[in-house]
Amino acid sequence: MSAALNLFLNQLLNGLTIGMVYALIALGYTMVYGVIGLINFAHGEVFMVGAYLALTAIWLAASFFPGIPFGLTLLFLILFSMAGASILGALIEKIAYRPLRRSPKLTALITSIGVSFFLQNAVMLIYGSKEQSIPDIVPMTRLKIGAISVSLIQILIFSVSIGLMFFLTWFVKNTKTGKAMRAVSENPEAAQLVGISPNRIIAATFILGSALAAVGGSLFALNYGSINFHDGYLAGLKAFTAAVFGGIGSIPGAMVGGILLGVFEGLGAGYISSEWKDVFAFLLLGAVLLFKPSGIMGNNVSEKV
Repeated sequence: MSAALNLFLNQLLNGLTIGMVYALIALGYTMVYGVIGLINFAHGEVFMVGAYLALTAIWLAASFFPGIPFGLTLLFLILFSMAGASILGALIEKIAYRPLRRSPKLTALITSIGVSFFLQNAVMLIYGSKEQSIPDIVPMTRLKIGAISVSLIQILIFSVSIGLMFFLTWFVKNTKTGKAMRAVSENPEAAQLVGISPNRIIAATFILGSALAAVGGSLFALNYGSINFHDGYLAGLKAFTAAVFGGIGSIPGAMVGGILLGVFEGLGAGYISSEWKDVFAFLLLGAVLLFKPSGIMGNNVSEKV
């Protein structure tokens, strides 16, 4: 197999890996927008908090349960991160956004930016401004598939992300809460008349979206081995780009947009320059807004959520 093909396949694999993480964050954006029409720019910081909670969980496991298998540590850190981020998401919705429910959209948008800066500085004060290293809890095992070498953490990212995406699709389409989310998305007043509490459903949307972002943050931290309180800002902007690319308000669109954005970034970094990898996302956003503002799946999805 040629060196050119090897480069392509490995860059494609790297792009798919980060694309799965972007998709998990983008799902939170698209769910909140689908239900209340709000772009929650603090969502990237929830992702970042999830990564720091995963680090905290590793510290706790090492202190109180030394020597436990990595599988249990991994499960504990993901559940711990999801629980903490879910509580944070519920608090953000209740304290920052619910009082502004009937205010102009611009007011809520500015508030979300303020919440973003607040969370960044809170994490900086708690954990410090220096980059934090993540202990290697996942074995460095690699699986050889032809010319591609796949690490165990990459396999973990693929399996967990795809599993959660399918779960979310099933949840929204088949559960009582998921159907209530779709009802509130279509008409909050009519949903309230038939006994659905919009406040409860909106809070549930924030909780679910925050939990998904926390999983993304945990996997991101384990894959890259370090985290910084600034990581959520850039990852959030890229995930927002993915949501717009796929069709803001569309769950399948957020998944597809995140994966394609990761592939676009990975191939661009491999063939042009890794120093430009952050630019590719915003070039893609500009192109989508110019030529197809509704996103690649925006016209084909009748339900927002």
